[in-house]
Amino acid sequence: MAEDKRKVVIIGGGAAGLTAAYYLQKEVLEKNLSIEIQLIEASHRLGGKMQTVVRDGFTIERGPDSFLARKTSMIRLAREVGMDDKLVHNSTGKSYVLVNERLYSMPGGSIMGIPTEIRPFITTNLFSIPGKLRAAADFILPRSKSGKDQSLGEFFRRRLGDEVVDNLIEPLLSGIYAGDIDQMSLMATFPQFYEVEQQYRSLIIGMKKTKSPKPSQPINQNKSQGAFLTFKTGLQSFAEAIEAKLDPHMILKGHRVKKISRVFEKYEIYLNNGETIVADSIIAATPHNVTQAMFSDYAFFDPLKSVPSTSVATVSLAFPEAAIKNDINGTGFVVSRRSDYSITACTWTHKKWIHSAPKGKVLLRCYVGRAGDETIVDLSDDQIIKIVLDDLKKTMDITMNPDFTVVSRWKNAMPQYTVGHKTRLANILEHLKIELPGVFLAGASYGGVGVPDCIDQGEAAVQNVLNFLKNN
Repeated sequence: MAEDKRKVVIIGGGAAGLTAAYYLQKEVLEKNLSIEIQLIEASHRLGGKMQTVVRDGFTIERGPDSFLARKTSMIRLAREVGMDDKLVHNSTGKSYVLVNERLYSMPGGSIMGIPTEIRPFITTNLFSIPGKLRAAADFILPRSKSGKDQSLGEFFRRRLGDEVVDNLIEPLLSGIYAGDIDQMSLMATFPQFYEVEQQYRSLIIGMKKTKSPKPSQPINQNKSQGAFLTFKTGLQSFAEAIEAKLDPHMILKGHRVKKISRVFEKYEIYLNNGETIVADSIIAATPHNVTQAMFSDYAFFDPLKSVPSTSVATVSLAFPEAAIKNDINGTGFVVSRRSDYSITACTWTHKKWIHSAPKGKVLLRCYVGRAGDETIVDLSDDQIIKIVLDDLKKTMDITMNPDFTVVSRWKNAMPQYTVGHKTRLANILEHLKIELPGVFLAGASYGGVGVPDCIDQGEAAVQNVLNFLKNN
């Protein structure tokens, strides 16, 4: 008698869910496994935050715009779906930090704001003499208590002082998570800094010793090639390429999962249209608040209720080149909280990504909203655009209105890895093994917010599912 097919349901069609669907389908086809796959997405499109607007020769990202080239899982998946020939490196250029109405060049040799070269740090006007002397205390301060989680702010303020944190480290790190570094977990976001401190005691010395050596320049390589990659056709085209490789019969869009219950050795998945799907294993590639609601009968998910999420928005503005009278030599700037600005960062996208704008045009992308300052996201498009333009005109002489703008809001979309995140997550995963075997989590709420991090989690979830089905 033919073996009964096992059913795996993947809930959520963002980067983690798409990756899981692709790699699980690949395993099924290559190894002739008796597994049926279903991918359920609440919205009417796949790809999550990977959304791109292509208009008048511009390529505008609504969500993430790139990824670190050293995170190879995304390059590998791009190759799998035939998109590797669309990958392009960013152009490098000066980056700035805006403090008290003035743009300062990022000190050379700094890694995420941590100095690794003494001369640029001493000569920069970004910090006062007392601020520089306080940062030098890093050379003599003891290590943190072993294994203790702490906030990023607590860790860096103790090692380098408030001024270096507020003027440089905070604008850089909080921009990645749109969070409050005095609440964000060191161990869940940047454990490598803790490990360097534990090994070398001095963070500055440790970062200098562990810094990757500059590679010799290959022949014909563009010297302005940066450390980031994106797709010249936009990140949405990457999501679409993955979807195109999937069996369309496995995809169920526009259906929301209301509740999941374990019934004997199976899982009953109740949809908002009244249907019920029965599964042997589940990958929940959903935001933490959605996951908790789906598994509301299981109290061990309750800590997810208190995990905060930040709302942010991006504003892309297209101009003719002639509109910018006071151009700036660089690719963008971040904004210190000490500055009286609503924007948190601005990328001169047409300089960073040459493919993003037609010749003779300018594309600026500004960010608004962060932990504790999210009300701007709820304003109208016109209000947000006016605020952004007013801020930009303080640093650039802009003489015309933009040709067009694209405002993208992400409400409660940035999960915050607050202190204790890894412990909370470990407890949930331990309960999952016992109470809901065969259920696995993946996505930005759990093990990393970047697209490559979500891809890694999607791949890992597939292996967990296959191991579970093999042993049960």
